[in-house]
Amino acid sequence: MPMSQASARAVEKLDQAAVDEICARHERMCASRPGGIRANFAWKDLSDIDLRGRNLTDADMTGAVLKGCLLQGARLEHAILYGCDLNGAHLSGAFLKRADLRSANLSLANLAGADLFEADLRPGVVLTGEGAKSMRLYDPKAEGAGSRIAVFAGANLQGSRLSGAVSVAADFSNALMREAKLVKANFQRTSMVGVDMTGADLSNVDFEGADLSQAVLFGAQTRSWNVRNTNLVGALQNSQHVDPAVREAWISKIVAHAQWCETGGRIGKPVVLNNANLNCLGSISDQNLTAVSAKGAVFSGLDMQGAKLQGANLEGADLRGCNLQKADLRGARLVGAKLAGADLRHAALGPLYMSGGRVIACDLSGANLRHADLSFADLRHAKLLGAELSRADFTGADLTKAELAGAVTLGAKGLMA
Repeated sequence: MPMSQASARAVEKLDQAAVDEICARHERMCASRPGGIRANFAWKDLSDIDLRGRNLTDADMTGAVLKGCLLQGARLEHAILYGCDLNGAHLSGAFLKRADLRSANLSLANLAGADLFEADLRPGVVLTGEGAKSMRLYDPKAEGAGSRIAVFAGANLQGSRLSGAVSVAADFSNALMREAKLVKANFQRTSMVGVDMTGADLSNVDFEGADLSQAVLFGAQTRSWNVRNTNLVGALQNSQHVDPAVREAWISKIVAHAQWCETGGRIGKPVVLNNANLNCLGSISDQNLTAVSAKGAVFSGLDMQGAKLQGANLEGADLRGCNLQKADLRGARLVGAKLAGADLRHAALGPLYMSGGRVIACDLSGANLRHADLSFADLRHAKLLGAELSRADFTGADLTKAELAGAVTLGAKGLMA
């Protein structure tokens, strides 16, 4: 249908009281309590309504007008938001796991820190309000919907579908976009500083004028992408030609370090990894790197499961997306380390007991652990002063006497209030 002949559809304006009643019934349904009914806000106008913290899992919001809506911390997992108008909506910290956001208008929306794991954000025709009485279909490319800044800073977009999306000049800084599908998307002039796009499909993506500094691009498909005038300073990419000799030299040094640790210095030699880029190693699982100095080193994306790193100096190291399951990091210095999206399940991050009764706490002060999985980790006495812990998972973790002063804990799971 030509856009000029697009049909209008009447929408019903709901007030706060009516919305609250519908939400209450929906929440009763979610809790399996009597009187529960699934919320149906399809083709309803909820502009400027307060839905903060509401549980709207599986709700139907097809074509709804949600302009300026307050949705901070709302639960919208699996919700149908197809073609809805979220212009200027406040969605920071919202839960949108596997939500259907196809064709949604997200102009000026704030999704900072939102969880959009495997959400569908592919474009198409979009619905927008005309006054308060009708809606019409429109083409975002023709009307410039994608040119109005949306904020996805720090959001979890892992596995999301954004192929063909128009997100010109948007803010995706420090977002988690591993394995995301962005084929033929337009991200011109977009801020993607520090974004983790490990394994993402970036084929034919237009990044002209975008800022991809410090981004993680290991394993990303970049066929025919446009990076003219793109800032890639500090971006981590797979080397096109990894020198086997260099790789073997690093492995030999790590083996020698393990021998030095295990023989009390009789055999081998300690390795210094300060500022080294070790991504070419692929895996150092179960390796003994006790007391290693690796300040500012790049481990991002490495398999480090079970690695022995007790007493290691990893200050400022890049460990984004690393598999650190069951790693021994007792007494390690991780001040300012980048651990966003790291897998630290069952990791030992507790104190290291030295001879003479000396105790060294694991120091994670100022570290970035956004979206990290620390479930069942040992964090006794750990220093997390001023750490970024938004959306981190501490389920079952031992935080006895851990120091959390100044830490950012927005949406973190498993932390006591």
